[in-house]
Order: sequence, then structure tokens, then C-alpha cells
Amino acid sequence: MKQRLFMYLFIFTLLLVIFQFVNAKNIIENYDQKLTKYMAKTEQLKDSIRGMEDNKATDLYSFKFDTNDEAMTYWENEGYRISEFVPFIKDELMNLNVYDTEDHPLVPYASMTDNKMLIDQIRMLNHKWIIASFTDGTYWGEMLLSYDIEDKKNLKFKVVESILYQP
Repeated sequence: MKQRLFMYLFIFTLLLVIFQFVNAKNIIENYDQKLTKYMAKTEQLKDSIRGMEDNKATDLYSFKFDTNDEAMTYWENEGYRISEFVPFIKDELMNLNVYDTEDHPLVPYASMTDNKMLIDQIRMLNHKWIIASFTDGTYWGEMLLSYDIEDKKNLKFKVVESILYQP
């Protein structure tokens, strides 16, 4: 009887060990599947982020005169050297910051402080448009300008649209 009891205990222990082994194996496989799924999802999201970062890098070159071959070709065909043309346009626009009157020649808003409205940043978009920002130290805004050159040196600016932000 003692031997049968040990045999039943041995069989019961063996079944318990087999049950524990199978259960642990299923749990580990389940965790492994979840981990694989999460790793694949993480990789997909990382690829997505890389794609967005690549788009940001591309966006830095969009709407910029220096990377717009058609705009540069337009002015080269007019007889201008691009290496001298861009600084000429920017210098002429910045020279408008030196004015004796109360209002800026281009900025369509009067200064509401004791300071003058000045153009502080310029970005040439193409062969016809420029985006410029202006400020008087407290108030600031942006404007879209069109430009044209008459007689090889007479530069004309025209404000197409502008906005003044509130501080």
C-alpha cells in the first residue's frame, strides 16, 4: 500500500510538473508574440518618424530662391549673376530701413512705440515674391512682397499682403 501511495504521489507530481511546464511554455510564447508585435509596431513608428523628419528637411528647401532652379534661370536669362543678385535684392530691401519719415516706405503699419518699424528678416521665395518680417521691438508682423527690376537697376517693391500680430 505504501508503494502504491508513492506511485500515486509520483504520478501526481509528474502530472503537476508537466502541467506547470506546458503552462509556463504557453505564457512565454504569448509574451514572445506580444513582444514581437510591439517591436514591429515600434519599428513602423520609427520609420514613420524618419519619414516626417525627411519631409522637414525637404521643407527647408521648399519655397527658397536658392534651391529654385526656375527662379534662378529666369534672372540669369535676364542677364544677372545670381551670386550678386540675391545680396543686391536683400541690401535694397534693408536699405529701406533707413528712412527719415514717420512711416516705413514698405511696412503698411505705423509704429505704436517710440521705435521705428524695421524689416528684420527676408526670405526670397522665387523670382517674383519675397516674405519679410518687420518689428518695432514690441509689435511685429509679416508681409508678402512682389518685386521687379526695371532698367537693370531700378528695383520696385509692392506689398501684396501683410499682417500685424498682437503682443
